[in-house]
Amino acid sequence: MKKLNQGLIITVITLLLINSCASSKDIQYFQNVEDGILKDSTAAFGAKIQSGDLLYINVATINAEAALPFNLYESPMLQNSNSIAKPIPYLVDDDGNINFPVLGKLNISGLSTKQLTEKLEVDLVEYITNPTINIRFANFRVSVLGEVAKPGSYQVLNERISVIEAIGLAGDLTIYGQRDNVLLVRIENGEKTFTTLDLTNKDLFNSPYYNLKQNDIIYISPNKTKVNSSAVGPNTGVIISSASLLITVLALIIK
Repeated sequence: MKKLNQGLIITVITLLLINSCASSKDIQYFQNVEDGILKDSTAAFGAKIQSGDLLYINVATINAEAALPFNLYESPMLQNSNSIAKPIPYLVDDDGNINFPVLGKLNISGLSTKQLTEKLEVDLVEYITNPTINIRFANFRVSVLGEVAKPGSYQVLNERISVIEAIGLAGDLTIYGQRDNVLLVRIENGEKTFTTLDLTNKDLFNSPYYNLKQNDIIYISPNKTKVNSSAVGPNTGVIISSASLLITVLALIIK
């Protein structure tokens, strides 16, 4: 009888330990990274302009007045003479065009900001001397959702961010996040692509999805522990208490 009682207790304890333990492979990043140099195949990365983007384009030259017609600014409020005119971003339309002052309609879809800068420098040399062009995205942001400490949407000022950096902005994955099943949703010119990334594998560094693009969405799926815990209802405490009482009664009877 005592052996049966001991066996019952050992079985219950073993089940509890199995459910509470997790392998380090489930939570460790880049497990197969070794000492050495990993070639960066994404060095030439550059965000491409697409429909729906908002761009700040500033044109400057030695003669500031000559550049004024090529810049868009909000008119300062008349009642406040000290207010500063704010730049207006260009919206890339569904056909990939913007309406640029003097130059008219320009198709810029698929260009990087560097390529657009070079194009405008050539087009504007007819009107102003030695134009200096400064272009940046007004809507370069990424969203990180799911099992992270701080889910949300984050603006990227330098227009370059990796999936690891984005997760870092969101406070890293929680202990319940799946490291090997990270979903990346990318929207380009109205088309959505879905890609699964594995944060536990060093091959991520050479993935074409390592560097993010504007409006990318990262979703961290919950692991089995979190899914199972979500099924815990308000009556679970009563069930556990009843089970404990039953085990105690059985132990007394067996004695």
